[in-house]
Amino acid sequence: MTAGVKPFRFGVNMVAPASRAAWIEKCRKAEDLGYDVVGVADHLGMPAPFPALVLAAEATKHVRLNTFVLNAGFYNSALLARDITGTDQFTDGRLELGLGAGYVKAEFDAAGIPWPTPGQRVDHLERTIKELKRLYADPDHKPRPVQKPGPPLLLAGRGNRLLTLAAEHADIIGFTGTAAVKAEGKLALADAAEFGERVEFTKAALGARISEVELNILTHFVTLTDDRQAGLEKLRKLVPDFTTGQLGELPTALIGTAAEVAEQVEGHRERYGLSYYTVTEFNLEALAPVIALLHGK
Repeated sequence: MTAGVKPFRFGVNMVAPASRAAWIEKCRKAEDLGYDVVGVADHLGMPAPFPALVLAAEATKHVRLNTFVLNAGFYNSALLARDITGTDQFTDGRLELGLGAGYVKAEFDAAGIPWPTPGQRVDHLERTIKELKRLYADPDHKPRPVQKPGPPLLLAGRGNRLLTLAAEHADIIGFTGTAAVKAEGKLALADAAEFGERVEFTKAALGARISEVELNILTHFVTLTDDRQAGLEKLRKLVPDFTTGQLGELPTALIGTAAEVAEQVEGHRERYGLSYYTVTEFNLEALAPVIALLHGK
């Protein structure tokens, strides 16, 4: 591996509620398929993040466990710190904390929480990060985190303020790969130029910290096929504003044989610095052959 290039990690984000037995089965399956991280989203109607991660830890041996990502606007910092450090204890230090500013107004409405402006949501996220760090460092705070000074922090988003905040505080920066302008009723993927601009903005903000921080991408589409062009044509029906050539450039859409997708992933690491890929559980099995090719690289 080239000096300074981070090894690949692969995560799966669990979004479908399940019985205890079914939850254990799919967490073990993720570990058996070679995933490095099992994550849990934070949306109403999906699994409760912290209990789900504690159960995942009991069911598995070595995978890391993350919140991908918590909606900071739902949480009081002191209560959140208790849940984070308690979960870090109960998972023997396998927790990685993903945080975001929140973006689904309907969920704030359903929870009876006032819907803040974008700036107010990022303000709250920043206060949360700083308060968590203060509480981790407070010797009187209980429970104590296993990892010092606390669980690694992933911050995810796409706006300038959030990415600047991530450049200052995060151990892992998560890119959504979505576009700034969303067309009603259409999937809003960023094209390669827009995505690349967001990465370059973040790298500039990181400065000397760039070698310390892992870059993550949420990959929305994974299709293993012997006919890559046909796979791109099928995806184009969902995002008709893109050509198949444009879709083929995106780290958010991995299409082709396992070897072709592995080559795409390596190319995106070289171009953007992406070394940590996350898919939703619906792509759990699809990515597994690619993981087998890339583990250790």
